Amino acid sequence: MGALMVSGLVLARVPNVVITVPTIRAFKTGCLMDVEIVMRRLTMSPDDFQALSLSVYPHMVAGVRAGGLPDNLLRFGVRFADGTKATTVGQRLDRPQIPQDPPSGPRLSWLFGGMSMRSGDEDAGVTVVGLWLWPLPPPETFELAVEWPAGGVGLSIVELDGSAIAAAAQRSVPYWPDSTPSE
Repeated sequence: MGALMVSGLVLARVPNVVITVPTIRAFKTGCLMDVEIVMRRLTMSPDDFQALSLSVYPHMVAGVRAGGLPDNLLRFGVRFADGTKATTVGQRLDRPQIPQDPPSGPRLSWLFGGMSMRSGDEDAGVTVVGLWLWPLPPPETFELAVEWPAGGVGLSIVELDGSAIAAAAQRSVPYWPDSTPSE
């Protein structure tokens, strides 16, 4: 079980969208950043709001085009102090494959949850996703970035404490302790 850290980070806040990382779960092999994407319709048409809501899911967005990324592609990335980067851009979600060998690191991957709701008199929704960062980040400050032009979110970067995540990982507990299975 991962060790839970409360981060309370706000990655972006614009009129129709707020993106937060309320918690991080640290494991010995990596960390899972819980991401909440909160959207409200406000002045958007119902069709535009629906299109924006669907574009949270990368498989609903047309691929990379020559010269850039689609504006409706929600993208995340990390950058470590040594300049090493990983992003969610370009991942194939339609054909998941189990790797035979560990990939070269680092890797930032989507893990989809999902949830939606209406809030008060306003059309609003919350989508919960996970970002799995492998391997565990170095024990130093690193950056987490988000960008979503269609949602009005320009490039936004926050710093995370890799030392705190590494310390939390030491408190993680295996789901199955080392033992011989009984027959």
